[in-house]
This record gives sequence, structure tokens and C-alpha cells, in this order.
Amino acid sequence: MQSLFQILMLLLDVLWFFIIAHVIMSWLISFQVLNTRQQLVAQIWYGLNRILEPLYAPVRRVLPPMSGIDLAPLAVLIGVYALRIVLMNNAAVFY
Repeated sequence: MQSLFQILMLLLDVLWFFIIAHVIMSWLISFQVLNTRQQLVAQIWYGLNRILEPLYAPVRRVLPPMSGIDLAPLAVLIGVYALRIVLMNNAAVFY
């Protein structure tokens, strides 16, 4: 059971990294540091959007519109962190 706990924590860490990378990349694209016409940038951006959009879409339906500010990544990050806390506090169940 300990390996199940470690796998869940690893998946949450990877998800955390993907969300942070997506946020930073969106800022760099917005400030025209990165160009989505470059093939590598476009592929990474498309891949991150495909991975994270199923998580962001339900959150965006709940959150009110904020005139150009997308708070869905922040809400998902808080959810991931809350899930980590719940798993850590109940780690004894996995041992």
C-alpha cells in the first residue's frame, strides 16, 4: 500500500509541475517572448492544453468571469495542494 501512496504523490507532483509550466508558458506567450508559430513551442503548448483543459473546464464553469484573468489554474493548484495535505494526513492508512 505504501507504493500506492508514493504513486499518488508522484502523480500530484507531476500535475503541479505541468500547471506551473502552463502558467509560465502562457505568460511568455502573452508577452511575446515565445511564439506559437515555432513548431516546438506550438507542440508543447498544445500538449499542455490537452492535458490540463479537462481539469480547467469544470473550474471555469464555477468561477465567475474576471475580465481577462483566468483563475482556473490557481484553483486547480489549490485543489492539488489540498489533496496532497489530505493524503499526507492519512498516510497511515497506506502503511
